[in-house]
Amino acid sequence: MIDELNCLDQRRAPIYEALQTFRQMRVVPFDVPGHKHGRGNPEMTAFLGEKCVQIDVNSMKPLDNLCHPVSVIKEAEDLAADAFGAAHAFLMVGGTTSSVQTMVLATCKRGDKIILPRNVHRSVINALVLCGAVPVYVNPEVDDRLGISLGMRRDQVFKAIRENPDAVAVLVNNPTYYGVCSDLKAITQMAHDAGMYCLVDEAHGTHFYFGAGMPTTAMEAGADMAAVSMHKSGGSLTQSSFLLTGPNMNPGHVRQIINLTQTTSGSYLLMSSLDISRRMLALHGREIFAKVSTMADYAREEVNAIGGYYAFGKELVNGDSIFDFDPTKLSIHTREIGLAGIEVYDILRDEYDIQIEFGDIGNILAYLSIGDRPQELERLVSALAEIRRRYQRDGSGLLDTEYLDPEVVATPQEAFYAPKKSVPLDESEGLVCSEFVMCYPPGIPILAPGERITRDILDYIKFAKEKGCSMTGPEDPDILRLNVLA
Repeated sequence: MIDELNCLDQRRAPIYEALQTFRQMRVVPFDVPGHKHGRGNPEMTAFLGEKCVQIDVNSMKPLDNLCHPVSVIKEAEDLAADAFGAAHAFLMVGGTTSSVQTMVLATCKRGDKIILPRNVHRSVINALVLCGAVPVYVNPEVDDRLGISLGMRRDQVFKAIRENPDAVAVLVNNPTYYGVCSDLKAITQMAHDAGMYCLVDEAHGTHFYFGAGMPTTAMEAGADMAAVSMHKSGGSLTQSSFLLTGPNMNPGHVRQIINLTQTTSGSYLLMSSLDISRRMLALHGREIFAKVSTMADYAREEVNAIGGYYAFGKELVNGDSIFDFDPTKLSIHTREIGLAGIEVYDILRDEYDIQIEFGDIGNILAYLSIGDRPQELERLVSALAEIRRRYQRDGSGLLDTEYLDPEVVATPQEAFYAPKKSVPLDESEGLVCSEFVMCYPPGIPILAPGERITRDILDYIKFAKEKGCSMTGPEDPDILRLNVLA
């Protein structure tokens, strides 16, 4: 199918074009949405803009239907598949969460084993709750200095495959939130040699497909499915994503899985943003991401020249657990100035009006992409220098790791639906958790359903709360109590 798509004109944006035609038709709407091109909600129209609400419309023949595309949405999907080098691409309007869950639900059923790193996004474990698959965790290495989890080592994956020959799939984060990449081609080959699917959470790797000198993409590596968060580094609207599939996947089956959970009222705002952004990257991506990489390299040099911080990059590459590194990532270690990453995050926002992507226990991440400019990076570097001068202190007492090995007692589905009771956080040690606890972002669970609560985990939760991390997941919003197996 890829060869058939090579003649497609990447200058086209069929959903955008159809909406432009629709706008000129002056159609009288006796369908949903009820705001009727914005007339029924003037305050919303004034806030969002008339041009925007005029194309917030329902599925109709001229605009196709996301659940069963046959015209302009199908054309947009074909163009996306061509641009990403995939056999098929699906427009997703439920975020990359929906794409990730589709990958798992399309390949796993109740009782099936899936090999994956424990530092996955909660959407993966949510999918296991839904389908009843059994996780086989490959615990990632941890960089002792930075306290961050790394990629999957080849020998770890090989061992997991050898010990679980009945597993149906291997899932890989590529890249991680911090920009770390695994040896995707080797892992894909190992999975295929064992008769397993290879699934890739590529949420933070959209630009790999369009920039020069980027790490290997999932489709280049021969992976079977990849979830690509177009809104993160690709310029589309928040919540829009692509799901890519290779030639071994049945697109009709994948569509059926998508339609189990994705809305039947697909947003044309989101879909058109995917269409327009794909066109932009297909035509200009190499130039765009060359500039982003150059800005990131410059920023790393300037941050490291401040002293105390460590903006890490390709020097970490070791050929295995850090097989490659995303050159656009500006990840900065902060513990050596005596501040947790979340503390630097809060200071930047509250005192310097700089909003970065996230701060955790030991690091911050400034997400650089197509809309950034050098003058804003200069402002960030200056603020970091001033924060070091004003706030640097002794760092003893800070936690030194972001990742804790889990003790899995039950599958996520068993634990989530089992009889449970609520206990005070301080009294939960040794019990089995039946809900999620995580800092968001990045949305990697500290605890997932079915995992034993240990003293190290409780200390981490308390420390993260004290430092101001945004904690989500538990039924109790204050995280003073946890639900555990009864």
